[in-house]
Amino acid sequence: MRTPRLPRPSIVMLPSGVTLLNLFFGIFALVAAARGDFGRAVLYVMIGALCDALDGRVARATGSGSRFGEELDALVDAISFGLAPAMIMYFAVLHKEGWDWLFVFGFTACAVIRLARFNVEQAGRPKTYFHGLPSPAAGGVLASYYWFSQTPLYNQTLIGDLPWHILLRYLMAALALLMISEVPYPAWPTFSLRTLRGVLGLILFVALALGLIFLPREFFFPVGMLYVVYGLVAATVRGLLDRPSPMHYADASVDAEAFTNETTAIDDIEGDGDGDDLDDAPAAEMAHTRRRRRRRRRNRGGGPPNSSTTPPPESTT
Repeated sequence: MRTPRLPRPSIVMLPSGVTLLNLFFGIFALVAAARGDFGRAVLYVMIGALCDALDGRVARATGSGSRFGEELDALVDAISFGLAPAMIMYFAVLHKEGWDWLFVFGFTACAVIRLARFNVEQAGRPKTYFHGLPSPAAGGVLASYYWFSQTPLYNQTLIGDLPWHILLRYLMAALALLMISEVPYPAWPTFSLRTLRGVLGLILFVALALGLIFLPREFFFPVGMLYVVYGLVAATVRGLLDRPSPMHYADASVDAEAFTNETTAIDDIEGDGDGDDLDDAPAAEMAHTRRRRRRRRRNRGGGPPNSSTTPPPESTT
């Protein structure tokens, strides 16, 4: 068996470095919120969200994805999109006296639960829907409220007359519950110029980046709320029409793919009898081994490995 090609250590550390950059901005957001600089705190959360959107794509592009990277990403997201946005709201809007800190605990706890469930159910798998509201979306909506509250669209319209010091508590509770709910939310499309979904994903990423640069205060909170409401409305409509959740289709495709791979591996093992090392081999080496064994079987004429022929009896004449 050929020795597998492993990426260089510098390539392996590249996606983890992007993840740690997300952590840097999450901690910086906490520090800025504690100093009363809430506008910069929200900016750091948004930059952390961009880092979170890039680290997985960097890992796939360099072929350096790993279980370590998945766990590191979840731990960082708990701080950047769980604790940091909740603390921004605690310092900026909620009452520091009394029991308002329990909303911070509830939001952060649900973010941690949601990330742990994601690692168990969906991490490392291809996905088109998330099981529950993603923590970056929940944290981004909560943090960007402060930006939106400083705009003329908020202060000079009826929106600003609403009792937000009370509504914000309900918003935090709703976002927290949606993170651990069964509501499916569409995943971010992959970047590609070959498919319509990939092109839409690239356009969406560019639009968010431009919004962060040119209209950050008016852009993110309304768009984030539209995404939150869309998931709820779509789930409600599917329930009224008695249609299955798109999560069922995603799970079924993953299970079918896993069953196909497992069946192929079993067929190869039964065909040659020397496939005990397949479970520990990398995917590329497993595929190479299967192709080599299929070629050997074709060269032998396609018969079973243990087949034998009995020579004709010798003539006694």
